[in-house]
Amino acid sequence: MMKVAIVTYESNGAYPDYNALNEDIVLGNILRELGIDFGLEIWSDNSVDWKQYSHLLIKSPWDYFDRYVEFLDWCQKIKELGLKVFNNIDTIIWNSDKRYLLEIYEKGFHIVPTQFINRGASPDLIDYFLKFGTDQLVIKPTVSGGSKNTLKLNERNWKEQQDQIDSLLQSEDYMVQPFINEISDPGEYSYLFFNAEFSHAVLKSPKKGEFRVQHFFGGNVTTVNPSQEELDYIQKIVDEFASQTLYARVDGIWIEGVFYLMELELIEPYLFLFTSDKAKLNYKAALRKKLGIG
Repeated sequence: MMKVAIVTYESNGAYPDYNALNEDIVLGNILRELGIDFGLEIWSDNSVDWKQYSHLLIKSPWDYFDRYVEFLDWCQKIKELGLKVFNNIDTIIWNSDKRYLLEIYEKGFHIVPTQFINRGASPDLIDYFLKFGTDQLVIKPTVSGGSKNTLKLNERNWKEQQDQIDSLLQSEDYMVQPFINEISDPGEYSYLFFNAEFSHAVLKSPKKGEFRVQHFFGGNVTTVNPSQEELDYIQKIVDEFASQTLYARVDGIWIEGVFYLMELELIEPYLFLFTSDKAKLNYKAALRKKLGIG
């Protein structure tokens, strides 16, 4: 008998001031329409009997990066239970640390230039300004989400944040990238795929004076219609690294006709289902197929 768990996080719901659709609820409504018994479960709740479920839909474990060791332990536990999980556990573990970007780069795809700094290191960031040929850097944890502990640094005054940077580097591994002007104008593109098939796309633009594009930081979200040439390239990334996934979100920027990947989101991406009825219908069709219904 089929019973599905929608896997969410402890706060259960949207980020503060999200001002957008709660997709946990949307997923629940879809499962209800499909006549499927389901429960909404917090991944970190030790009282949950996961064995009661035949399938787990990983939707919004949005605190996994704050409880990473615990999350990896949970993933291993779920893997040992042998449940059907979407996206599958191996994919989620691989995607949880942004060092996966190196593997994508090694396969010949463009990524935003990235260097990694190991926990406890004390680098002179001036070397990264020189290496990237830029006067602005962005640093963020390799395991993160929602712009957690993300800093934008200017070559002229970055040393004013030296103590904060040193403190952050003592706690976890970090990645360093040049700040790309195209993130501010026109913005960052997100391409949504269900069962490795393109569904819809949006452009995320930060509000004035902000560099983080997330809509809970005031960013704007607009729907876009990619050209076939753009989709052909994005599809290659999905085919190579996300061909078996229920959902995949490809985030990046276009510079002079070249796509630079920022993130391949395979764990808990917001799917921007509120942007169109087509997006929700595509998601529903993908769920139906993945769960083997009708």
